[in-house]
This record gives sequence, C-alpha cells and structure tokens, in this order.
Amino acid sequence: MKHNVAIAGVGMTRFGKHLERSLSSLAHEAIANALADAGIDAKDIQAAWAGTAAAPLITGQTLIAGQAILRRMGIGRIPVINVENACATSATAFHEACTSVSLGVHDVALAFGAEKLFHEDKSKAYAVIAGAIDTERPDELLQFVGEGEPGTDSGKSRSLFMDIYARLTSDYSRNSGATARHYAQVSAKNSVHGSLNPLAQFRDVLSVDDVLAAPRIAGPLTLTMCSPLGDGAAAAVIVSERFARQRGIVATVKVRSTQLASAFDPEEGEAGITAWTARRAYEDAAIAVEDISCAEVHDATSPAELICCEALGFCETGGGPEFVASGASALGGRLPVNTSGGLVRKGHPISATGLGQIHELTQQLRGRAGSRQVHGAKLAVAENGGGFLGRDAAAVVVAVLSR
Repeated sequence: MKHNVAIAGVGMTRFGKHLERSLSSLAHEAIANALADAGIDAKDIQAAWAGTAAAPLITGQTLIAGQAILRRMGIGRIPVINVENACATSATAFHEACTSVSLGVHDVALAFGAEKLFHEDKSKAYAVIAGAIDTERPDELLQFVGEGEPGTDSGKSRSLFMDIYARLTSDYSRNSGATARHYAQVSAKNSVHGSLNPLAQFRDVLSVDDVLAAPRIAGPLTLTMCSPLGDGAAAAVIVSERFARQRGIVATVKVRSTQLASAFDPEEGEAGITAWTARRAYEDAAIAVEDISCAEVHDATSPAELICCEALGFCETGGGPEFVASGASALGGRLPVNTSGGLVRKGHPISATGLGQIHELTQQLRGRAGSRQVHGAKLAVAENGGGFLGRDAAAVVVAVLSR
C-alpha cells in the first residue's frame, strides 16, 4: 500500500537474554524511548498495534497482552489490536498502524513488538517456533525437508526451522554455486556490523574461518550462521503529515509503502512470495532498486540473506555469492545490507524483529547510526518474513522508507 505517513520516533531495547525481565518491562522501555524520540506524550496515542507471538505461550500472558502492557503505562481507552504473525509479527503491526494513519482513521498510532523466548527449558521456545507451520499437514514439511524426518535434535536442542533453512540452503547452493565460505562471509560481514551496534545481542567480530569452525547445527549451517533465541522489544510512533506539521516534528522518516502478503502456491516459473511482495512495494513507492541506499533483510540464517537479496532485486538471480564476496553488501559497499548486524548478530526476538529493522533504518535515514552510518542514506528497504507453508514463508512484509 502506498503511504503518506511519517515515523516520528523509534525505540528499542538491547536484544538478548533477559531472563530477569518481564515482557511488559521490555515493552515499556521501547515504547517510552519511541515516545521521547517523537517528542510526544502517551496521551497523544490514538491507537496501538501490539505485536506478541511467542511470548504469550512462554509467559502465560495470552489474548490481551497489548492491553495489559499499555495499561501499566497509563494508556487505555484507545483501540489496542494484538497482532500475531510469526516472525513478521511487529512488521505486520507496523504495516497496520501505517495503513490506519494513511487512511485518515488516526493521526498518531503506536506499533510495538515485545518478545520473551528465553526459558530455563529451551524446548518450550522450540515447541512454540515449531507451530509456525501447517501442523495438520506434517507430511508436507517432512517431504520438503528431505529424506525421512528432521534430525533427532530438531525441536529439542535446535529450532525446527534450522532444518527448513538447511534444505533451502541446499537448493540455493545447487542453483547459485554458493559455498559454505560464501555463507560464512555473510556471517563475518554482519558480525562487523553488529560489533558497531550497542543494541545487538552479539558484538564480537568473527572471521570467515571462525564461522566455518563453529559447531554444525543442520546441514551446512554452523552455529554462527543461525539466528539465536532472544528477548527484546521495539516500537515506532507513526504520525500523519498534518500532525507532524502541527507539532513541529521535523526529524521524521517518510513511509513510502508497505506490503503484507501471505503464502501462495506459485505457478511454474513464477516468483516466490518475497519477490512478489517486493515488486508491489517498489511499484507503490515509485522507486527503482538502484535508488536503495541500505536494507535490513530477514537473515534467520546467513544463507537466507543471499536468497533475500536476490528476491529483492539487489543482485541478479544466482548473483548472491558475488554480491557478498565483492563487499557490495558491507558498510562502504554499493548497497549495505543488515547494518544492524542482522538477525544472526543483532538477535531475533520473534515479535520484535520487524520493528527492530525499522529502528535501524530510521536511524540510518536520519544520519544517526554512528560508526555504522551509511553515507548519504536516502532510501531504505526492510524485508521481514515469518512461518513456513509449502515451500516458502507464510507471511512477508516489505517496507520502503525515505529521508
């Protein structure tokens, strides 16, 4: 959808292991920071979209998490819509908030995502994640993953989705010629980016050899090629252009378009969900890929970054290995990707991930990203996918932002 709205403020916690913190405390930190960044009060919020997916099942706070979180901040009466859409949860909340303001229903909307995935018993988190498939058709997934069932550790010591990504990686390697070293280059590149991000879960710098030497998780994927469990929250305040003018809010970022799409079965030769969604977002925003300054993509594993970059048109089909090897996707390159560190280094608290991407790109477009700043950033794209159905993501959101 084409938009005429602005991001007035963003906020985010550090992503990571926060066993001692509650879901609401994480959400409150991100929301308070977003309000302060926008220079408005909680009473100015006219509606809120609350992204909570896995946390309700981990914490027991189901059904009304958004209302419970906001009431503790003194925010009530307004419409509060709870959003659950797998890893695309808070990106979906952002899309819906932007749509409401674009349509003139509200002048000020809050979108936030808050997540608690860490638990003393990791199998609880893995069990929640394993539900992001068609649980009534398990044979479909087993057939896709390959010979027999996923490894015996799947869903116990690792996420089922690592088996899914191992199969996707195998297919991609065969079609593109990508090797484990290319995937390790993605991880190493993003470790440099993440080392510059004070809110990233992991900030140590890895070499390509470090990544290749890490414990193997599934197929060719090593530990440092895989996104970790994480807790955290992120938020954004979306306002109409009229409200921004009335309040004198100048440090805004324009939302040009957002597109939300759901799984489908493509015809022979038809593009998959990410390319399909991106094409429509670019058309609504009236941009060309060549205009994009930087991007945040859903690298739940490092190979997924290359798959996404091709689907988003950042390089030609099969060009992902050269794209990373040439340095084009690194800071200082032609189109820096995942300057935050990406999901693999910044972290992947499911419900907060999409707005974590928006947080990073807003700072980039404002020129406030510090030592990881993309020089002259004017146009940015966020791609956030979630769940798995058939042979692709169940939900994808693509957003186009500009200075």
